[in-house]
Order: sequence, then C-alpha cells, then structure tokens
Amino acid sequence: MPTVKFTYALRRFFPTLRDTPASGRTLKEVLTEMDQVYPGVKTYLLDEQGRLRQHVNIFIDGTIIKDRTLLSDPFPETGEIYIMQALSGG
Repeated sequence: MPTVKFTYALRRFFPTLRDTPASGRTLKEVLTEMDQVYPGVKTYLLDEQGRLRQHVNIFIDGTIIKDRTLLSDPFPETGEIYIMQALSGG
C-alpha cells in the first residue's frame, strides 16, 4: 500500500493533512481517495479537466511524475507519493 505525503505548505489550506496510506491502483484513484479523507484537496490539486494544476508537483519515490494530464505514472505497492505545492515569491 503506497503512502501519500504532503508538504507543510499544503497544510496551510488543509490543516489535517497527514502521511496517509492509500489503496488506489492509479494516481487518479489515489487522489480521489485523498479527497474522501481530506475534502476539497483534489479540487485544489487538479483543474476542471482533471489535470494537475501548474502550481502542484507530485513525486513518486523521489521522481517527478511525467503525465500531468492523465496521471498515469505507475507506482510500486509500497511507494511514497509526495504531493507538493510550488512556491514562488521573493
């Protein structure tokens, strides 16, 4: 079962975020599952077409995902899915 980890910056918007085990077999399923646990997080991460928003990055075992549209990147059963918000400013 993969573990989903969130950056501290995302906790500003979703204070209850924690490292969370997921049973989804695809990244899209995992994000739907996270939205059930943390309502609204999927809308924050994905745009109206279901694509990953520009300000969000997802890493699987330390490697950034390649498919930001269909979210089809594979992940191992015991992998770590790390979701982070891109930060900007000076």
